[in-house]
This record gives sequence, C-alpha cells and structure tokens, in this order.
Amino acid sequence: MLTRLKVNGFKNLVDVDVRFGAFTCVAGANGVGKSNLFDAIRFLSALADLPLIEAALSVRDDGGRTGDVRSLFHRVGNKYADEMSFEAEMIIPDQGVDDLGQTAQASITFLRYSVKLAYKKDNSFRSLGSLELLKEELVHINLGDASKHLLFPHKAKTWRKSAVKGQRRVPYFISTEGEGTNRIIKLHQDGGTSGRALARSATALPRTVISVTNAAESPTALLARREMQSWQLLQLEPSSLRQPDEFTAPTKMDTDGSHLAATLYHLARLRKKQEMNGKFEEDAEVQVYTQIANRLAELLDDVDQVSIDRDDSRELLTLMVKNRDGTTHPARSLSDGTMRFLALAVLELDPEAQGLLCLEEPENGIHPERIPKILNLLQDIATDVEEPVNQDNPLRQVIINTHSPAVVMQVPDDSLLVAEIRETVRSGQRFKRVCFSCLPNTWRQSKTQESDHVNVVSKGKLLAYLNPVPNDNSDSTGHQKLTLSQTSEPTKLKKHRVVDREDLQPLIPGFPRELI
Repeated sequence: MLTRLKVNGFKNLVDVDVRFGAFTCVAGANGVGKSNLFDAIRFLSALADLPLIEAALSVRDDGGRTGDVRSLFHRVGNKYADEMSFEAEMIIPDQGVDDLGQTAQASITFLRYSVKLAYKKDNSFRSLGSLELLKEELVHINLGDASKHLLFPHKAKTWRKSAVKGQRRVPYFISTEGEGTNRIIKLHQDGGTSGRALARSATALPRTVISVTNAAESPTALLARREMQSWQLLQLEPSSLRQPDEFTAPTKMDTDGSHLAATLYHLARLRKKQEMNGKFEEDAEVQVYTQIANRLAELLDDVDQVSIDRDDSRELLTLMVKNRDGTTHPARSLSDGTMRFLALAVLELDPEAQGLLCLEEPENGIHPERIPKILNLLQDIATDVEEPVNQDNPLRQVIINTHSPAVVMQVPDDSLLVAEIRETVRSGQRFKRVCFSCLPNTWRQSKTQESDHVNVVSKGKLLAYLNPVPNDNSDSTGHQKLTLSQTSEPTKLKKHRVVDREDLQPLIPGFPRELI
C-alpha cells in the first residue's frame, strides 16, 4: 500500500508530495498532468522489475508513445532537468515468495524507498539515451512513528496493528555510500549487523538493486519489491474482457481485462473446495456467481444470474449473464460499461488481487445515474481500514483519476485531490508544474505536520465540478429521499461526500434552496 509519494523532476511533477489513503480520487482537466502521477507510480513499479532502460521505455511520453528516455525528465523550453528523484512510503505484505519459490518473511512492514536517477548520453545507434543510478535507499519507519505517517482515518487497534508490524534496529536495507565514480550501493541482510552487506558499484548498474533481491539475501527488500511490482494501471479493454478463455488460460485477470472468464471460474471452483466445519461447501460455487450477479444488479436492474459456460468440446470458458425473463447473453453482447463493472466486481472477490490499482476515468461507459454504484464498488475493492487485514480484507488500494463532475461530487470529500497547473519561478526561470490540492478541513490538511506544505484547492476552482448531477439520495422526481441516518434504524456511518459539504452547496447551480 502506497501511503506517500514524493516526486521531483519527472515530467511536470516538480516538488510533488502526495499522501494516499485506501481510496483516492484525483480530479483535473485534460492535460494538467494527473496521468503523470500514474506514470510516476508505474515507473517506480517497473524499476522494481526491469532494467533501467526498459523501465523508462515502458512509460509513455507526452505524446502517448514510448520515446526518448529524455522525455521523462522535467523540461523548461528546450532544457531538461539533469536528475529525477522518487520517494515512496509503503506498507508491504509480511510474507511472500521470491522468483525461485523461496518463502520470505518481512522483519518490518512499514518502509520508505527512495531512488535518484540521472540522464546519461548514449552514443549508440538507438540514440535513446540511458539512465544512471545516483542513489537508492530502503529504510524502515519505526512502528512508534506510524501514527505520524499514516494520517488517513483508520482503526489503530485493528487495521494498523495487523498491517504495520515487526521490528528493526538497523535503519538500512539498501544504502548508498560515496560520491561520483566511487558510489557504492549496498544491500544489507535482515539480520542487521550480522552478515556482510553486498556492495555494488553504482556507476555501472543496469538496474536497481531492489529489482534483484531474493529471500535469502534480504527477505524484507524482496517483499518491498513485490509490493512495488503489484502497483498496476488497470486499462480494461472491452474487446479483451469479452474474449472466452481456454481451459489452460491463466487464472489471474490481466490489467487489460484478459482472462476475466477464467478468473471468475477459478474463484468459484476455489470457493467450492474450501472446507467448512469438516464438510465441503457444496453451494459455495453458486454463491460466488450469486455475489457477482447481485453486484451487477446494482448497475442493471434486469440481471438475474451470472455464470460461466464450460464448453468441453471446444475447451472454452465463456462468461454469461441471464436476464430475469430467462434470456441469456454471452459476454460478446454486453456493453462496455457492463463488462468493466463485471471485471471490477471479480477483482473485489479475488483475495489474490492485492496491491495498488490505478484506474483512469472509471465513469466511462456508465450512465450518470449509475456512477455512485461504480464508486461504491471501487471503494469496496480497497481495504477496509476499520477491520483487520486478512484474506477477506486484503491490503488493497485504489486510486482513480477523472474530470467528471458526477464523480467528483460523489466521492468522499477527504479522498479528493484536485490537479491544477501553477506557475513557479526558480533560478530565474518561469515554468508550469502540476500541484495536487485537497479540500480544507480534511485529514490531508488538518493532520499534516507543520513542516509539510499542503496545497488547498479554492472553492472557485471547484465550481467546474459542481454542476447539478443526479444525487444518490434523490428519487425520480429529483426530491431528496430520507436517508437511513434520518430514520430510527441503525446504520453504518455514511461517508461525507464532496456534494454533502455545506460550504459548497450554495455554489452548486440549481441546488434546491430549501435543502441548504
């Protein structure tokens, strides 16, 4: 789980410092750089998995293509920055396996990873340039300081206690020593002072040290690597979602939505094999399909059943949806929005789908009246910070970006970050950079340490997102329905959305005056 990210010198991200909770919504106009934040996260993930040059080329340039490595550096006019740096605070899983199947156990699960890279000219025929590793560090964050770093509201005795654990006396897992050509990057063993650190010359390293860690050398560094590798950008393609799967297909859905049918079939079969009270749960397989159908029924009233058709002759698995009138539709005939919603519903049920999920414009293909449903689903995918982390509540995180007023008005107000372009003058140069601003009187502002600068969005900037949209508490006539909190029936505390803020409601065009 990525809890804080600092970026400097990457595209138009200059002196960016963003904190994340379980669910975060980044809003901004096209072209301001909100997608660059996703690119920075993806780049860090790639650095934990690939050689430096391959990691750089896996990230799109400003034109949406893979281009010159130089295009990843901040540019003012025709002059590029010489360096870019990243710092990520994260909660890692306490257990995992390395590439050889060896089990790893983290000594502590709250870490800070930092890396600094420089552009290096490459005179080869490719003319793409290359990257040089200037600094790489992995250190732990003391458990006693966890409350100072995890500012988002959560239950300390349940969620934090189960997510943040372990101990470590020596600060470094990875450290950098020396300057210039004498720079050495060391991988320290989990035993601390016992065992010799593995030293490597930084000037010739083709990849980060964290990307080659294993369970034997440093299990905690390996699990930090696994956490970073799990940071994914979901780009759900309807054509991929609709494809049937062969019996031998992978049972984990790809970031484009491939293998949706195989994943759902696997989850159902896996649930069927689970043993409860010494007996096999015969109806467990049906329960999985019923859960998916109930979720989809929140989006489409006419849904009765969701199932997987197993074609033994062709050895194919096909996702099917049956209406209440008995008509069955294969995945190829379902709408784009329906398929994306189905994919997210399957992700919610999959305990193996962990880590950080980034999703651009989740409202695409969804009718405005149904947007609250997909937002509820996305928040349910994220870990519940009121409950302990376990198989039913995996350490999962969701970050979305959008420019839709319908989304901005419905998300919890403390989850919103507004991306805006601001002019900055530095060393006599004037340039534009993206800033991520929060709403006033939320945890992002009130709980942040005084030494940290926090950007607060102006109410005027929010006017573009405060157009009237269907409210989840309105009936077909547009009148407000009585919420559960206004009745005598007990209910779970409803999250405070942006549209619920009393200081913003007078600014919403067409908002009923009697409700203000």
